[in-house]
Amino acid sequence: MSHSAQVVVIGGGQAGLAAGYHLRRLGLDFVILDAQATPGGAWQHAWHSLHLFSPAAYSSLPGRLMPAQTGQTYPDAQHVVEYLADYEKRYELPIERPVRVLGVHRDGRFLWVETDSGTWHARAVISATGTWWRPFLPAVPGQAAFGGRQLHTVEYHRPADFAGQRVIVVGGGNSGAQIAADLAYDTDLTWVTQRPSRFLADDIDGRVLFDVASARRRALDEGRTDTGGVASLGDIVAVPPVRQARDAGLLKASPMFLRLERDGVVWADGTRAEADAIVWCTGFRPALSHLAPLQLRGRRGHIATEGTRAVDEPRLHLLGYGDWTGPASATLIGVGRPAREAARGIADLLT
Repeated sequence: MSHSAQVVVIGGGQAGLAAGYHLRRLGLDFVILDAQATPGGAWQHAWHSLHLFSPAAYSSLPGRLMPAQTGQTYPDAQHVVEYLADYEKRYELPIERPVRVLGVHRDGRFLWVETDSGTWHARAVISATGTWWRPFLPAVPGQAAFGGRQLHTVEYHRPADFAGQRVIVVGGGNSGAQIAADLAYDTDLTWVTQRPSRFLADDIDGRVLFDVASARRRALDEGRTDTGGVASLGDIVAVPPVRQARDAGLLKASPMFLRLERDGVVWADGTRAEADAIVWCTGFRPALSHLAPLQLRGRRGHIATEGTRAVDEPRLHLLGYGDWTGPASATLIGVGRPAREAARGIADLLT
């Protein structure tokens, strides 16, 4: 079955919805294809204790403030899911789900979007699939020999699943710190980081991080000295559960181990720790396999962009994958501006 639209947006999470908002305001004909069966994007799959870094009003998509969550300064993941579901309904965004995009191809003046339920012909495409669907696991010697359970951030849900077990959490970012704090009370926890853990000041939250990321982008665009951005402040936002576990002395990071064995891990100095489970909070990579037919990746696998637009395919925009597609574009508060730029760029292209 064949369909057509001026613009096809791939992904119905926060980035796809922000793109839809601005495409609607510009009067363009578009459709959003979402592989998920229900609204909420990756937030509906997050671990149970996950909370935002910022208050609701500072975690909003364009046009609609996120309402505060009763009893919570920092809303939880379920509140975000409800907000996103309300957002797409409020703006009557044309979302088709569940539709999985298999590939994007060139077809003369059109881009051909192949899906598991037919094909779409479009004048432009916005890829907004995020990173959650492509978890990254580092290659560590002995991984295949370990006899316990290994899982990534995307598979972790609640500490009750590990009660009484010896658990190693690997990762010095926000996910690693939050999951380690989650497990600190009910498990025999070892928290491992590649480098010494760096907590941001307790009064820094997502509002400040967005301002810092935006200031860095302005400096780079204007040829001024690189401010270092968020990385210059630290790696971990001290949200209340992390702060509580840290202040109780339960978040003391060990350096990265050398290898895994059947019963646990071994450090370079010969120290060993037994483990029943290892949680790899080791980040993500952009989920871009659907763009492979366009052959846009360079030698390092990176798609070159100017803002959100792919340099070698001006009909394609990439949105929400991180700073390389817009400052803080992988956040709720940050995705609005690059989404607006992408929509405007497509409108200019079409006219």
